[in-house]
Amino acid sequence: MRVYLPATLSVLAELHKTGRVTPAPLTAYAVTPALREWYTEGDSEELEYAALTDAARASLRLLVEAPEAPRRRVVVAAEVPDAHAQPVLDGAEPGLVRVNTEIPLSWVASLHVDDPGVIDEVALAVVLLGAAEAGDEDASFTVDGIDDHELLWYATQELPDLLG
Repeated sequence: MRVYLPATLSVLAELHKTGRVTPAPLTAYAVTPALREWYTEGDSEELEYAALTDAARASLRLLVEAPEAPRRRVVVAAEVPDAHAQPVLDGAEPGLVRVNTEIPLSWVASLHVDDPGVIDEVALAVVLLGAAEAGDEDASFTVDGIDDHELLWYATQELPDLLG
């Protein structure tokens, strides 16, 4: 199963150092049966993009918890054996899955990271995320606007350059 793990550049630095995304269990997003049901008109590519977008939003939440991390959303796409990825059936997020193992670098398919040019916008979205999730419409407008910025795609071989 292809999963999209929300992360930060600090997580990528640890992946580069140790060769693993840890600790398990890990929160991720994937094309689950619930996501397919929720997004009835989407083809497989659109469903994958929806899961990636959900992971990017979750990356914002990680940035709230990591004030030292650079203000760039990060998503790690990985191929995980189905036995290690279980959908979370709480109904709140249809693509949410729990990965019950560490992710070795060999499972990582690609890395997705914000362009450095949007750092200020991401930083503002991080500051306003709590208010947006509490229902503040102005904050929601700003936070939702960050989704207009596509994450850049990187191959795993580019990890050292991405961190440099």
